[in-house]
Amino acid sequence: MAVDKTMNVLVVDDYKTMVRIVRGLLEQLGFRNIDDATDGPTALELIRSKPYGLILSDWNMQPMTGLELLQAVRADPRTESVPFVMVTAEAKTENVIAARKAGVNNYIIKPFNLAVLKQKLGAVFGEL
Repeated sequence: MAVDKTMNVLVVDDYKTMVRIVRGLLEQLGFRNIDDATDGPTALELIRSKPYGLILSDWNMQPMTGLELLQAVRADPRTESVPFVMVTAEAKTENVIAARKAGVNNYIIKPFNLAVLKQKLGAVFGEL
């Protein structure tokens, strides 16, 4: 079954250029309803205000890390099953393990391109 590309998608990154890049790649894949936040607390407000079908979050942010955001999303029964993809420059094994333990659906290492994003989202949703 094809993924619903009209679902709400949230991109969380404190680096606005990265938000624009990820948004552009998602649009190339056909996603249209894309919101963004520059930090975890703002992202949580958005997540609690409307349903998202996908969250892509940076790891290194302040005052809340992407891992802390993931833990908050997983702790809420309303959002615990929302697909969550960590996007980060951190390739440390311990970070990948921590994200997996916290319930991340996939992990993308920066820099990445359209093919990588499509492959990683395909692993989460099935065919795009």
